[in-house]
Amino acid sequence: MRAEQIKQEACRLNLSEKLILVEDIWDSIALGNSELPLHDWQKKELDERYSEYKNGDLKLHKWDDVHRNLRESQK
Repeated sequence: MRAEQIKQEACRLNLSEKLILVEDIWDSIALGNSELPLHDWQKKELDERYSEYKNGDLKLHKWDDVHRNLRESQK
């Protein structure tokens, strides 16, 4: 079945069925996350950030503060 056909079928579902479908799709993506292509520079950057986090060298911010600052910067 093609993506357009799947989309048409999904439009016929009720809300709870759509939510279950979305969950199933996300779960299938998560299971195959090793298939996501990463460039070497992306992997290196992620490895460096994770290392900084583990060593306590990374400055962390509370989500509430980040969210508030983002909202204020958009005014």
